Amino acid sequence: MFIRRTQTRRTQDRQPYFSHRLVHSERLGNAVRQRTLLNLGRHFDIPQAQWPLLCSRIDDILAGQTPLVADCPTAVEHEAQRIAAQLVARGTPVQEPADGPTDVQPVDVDSLRLVRPRSVGVEQVGLWALEQLGLPALLAELGVNGALRTAAAGAIVGRLAQPASERATHRWLQTRSGLGELLGVDFETVSSMQLYRASDALVKRREAIEAHLFDRAMGLFDLQPTVTLYDLTNTYFEGEAGAQPQAKRGHSKEKRSDCPLLTLGLMLDASGFVRRSQVFAGNVREHRTLAGMLEALDAPAGALVVMDRGVATEAAIEWLRDNRYRYLVVSRERHRQFDAEAAVAVRTQSNQTVHLHKVVSTDPGEVRLYCYSEERAHKERAIVERTATRFEAALTQLNDGLARPRAHKRLGQIWQRIGRLRAKHTRVANHYQIAVTPDQTGEKAAAVTWTRRPQDGSMATHPGVYCLRSSETDWDEDALWRTYTTLTDVEAVFRALKSELGLRPIYHHKPRRADGHLFITVIAYQLVQVIRTRLRAHGEHASWTTLRRILEGQQRVTATFRRPDGRTLHVRTATQAEPGQRAIYDALGIDPQPGGVRKTII
Repeated sequence: MFIRRTQTRRTQDRQPYFSHRLVHSERLGNAVRQRTLLNLGRHFDIPQAQWPLLCSRIDDILAGQTPLVADCPTAVEHEAQRIAAQLVARGTPVQEPADGPTDVQPVDVDSLRLVRPRSVGVEQVGLWALEQLGLPALLAELGVNGALRTAAAGAIVGRLAQPASERATHRWLQTRSGLGELLGVDFETVSSMQLYRASDALVKRREAIEAHLFDRAMGLFDLQPTVTLYDLTNTYFEGEAGAQPQAKRGHSKEKRSDCPLLTLGLMLDASGFVRRSQVFAGNVREHRTLAGMLEALDAPAGALVVMDRGVATEAAIEWLRDNRYRYLVVSRERHRQFDAEAAVAVRTQSNQTVHLHKVVSTDPGEVRLYCYSEERAHKERAIVERTATRFEAALTQLNDGLARPRAHKRLGQIWQRIGRLRAKHTRVANHYQIAVTPDQTGEKAAAVTWTRRPQDGSMATHPGVYCLRSSETDWDEDALWRTYTTLTDVEAVFRALKSELGLRPIYHHKPRRADGHLFITVIAYQLVQVIRTRLRAHGEHASWTTLRRILEGQQRVTATFRRPDGRTLHVRTATQAEPGQRAIYDALGIDPQPGGVRKTII
């Protein structure tokens, strides 16, 4: 075995360049033939003086022997391990194994070694979803070359299996994952820059990719686009992000207002598949993005738009009316009301009861649906009581302080402190009447007293009540409420993006790389939605976190044995699928043995 440096020419311009190949000499009768085992590429960094040592170390690894040279340089050892693993994974035998329907070979059991473990469970399911959505074929049609398509697959599947930054995904592909083996690519020779270029290529073709993925998902599951769900979330940057023009400080939904933010808007169908995504500045106001997204989506007039209260301002609703969109939104009105006698009861999928009271609005062409949930009421009562307890404890502390010497007691100072307490406890402060009793001089406070008087129409008097507004005046209570519950799909999507698919945080300094990070997460979510939709049809309703935990246990390993004739047998195979893994594979129609079996005899 030796390394050959060969000059060749590029096909495009016939310019010469050098490539490196690992070559093996073998005798066939009276002739000696040289066979290329592996193309090492143009950028082969091992110095030529160390090539004999490298080849010797590869022979040692393949033969299962301890190295003859104890102080092998780290770079040489790493390259030898990589090349040997590639030869075994490709099933490239230096001497052919025995043929026949049953391959029975004598081995020394005590010589067994298990090496090169790599995860393949999540990777195989991710590749299946990519093929179901036809993304590799689409990228080829859009002019993306093979190397970038492979890198894009690595970035997207990596976001499914090990949510992290692109740099961390690159390390995972090189050291922990068997995805390269399933794709027939050695990710150890792929630079991290290739993943960034793949991200750029995806963002450049965002509209075509999103349209294709949505249409393909509708066709896969025989779905018809129904309502349009719209909402926003934000993520934050690590660092100042000075080069990011859209990185702005604003209200962080993760309580990270100390960091620059970036906002992601999603337009979804009721089935949970993303129709369109768009990146906004971190300080964008939710209701100001609606018109731009619907126009960019080219949503047909008359489409039903479902929105949360953060987007459903009066201006947004008026815009929907003017542009002939139907709507179902969560009302922003603060006053709560509910007529239990006029309400009807509806059972939810979780076997809870929701009471609904439909009222024709004073606004023309609009109906209001007042909803009461006992489960929500229990939660809101706990919130009110907890906040009230804290407010009263603060007032008690303020009153007790009046008896201590050298404490601030002037009436103006006490009222200022009460004002700050009201501002801090706005949820319950309006339910209290507070009085300050002055002392004999009339300049200082002698006592602070309060009376709790809950205001009618608030969370304190009507816990568990919320209101929906809709243009669908002909719908009954059940249809309105069940259509509204599809909005929870948006919340589930954002939870999946943020907690399961690594949307947060962002480490990139270049704008297009930040957009790429978010877009890769959106594509990964589409894959998850395909997987979970297919599994739900077979009775499996687990979250992606649970499914990933089940699948990631399957590994692909190499078992190495010594034979009595002195040769070494390498068997590269996946661990047997456990019952939970097998159930997922059967539901998706996937081979439970990713990568098959590769045997090599040295």
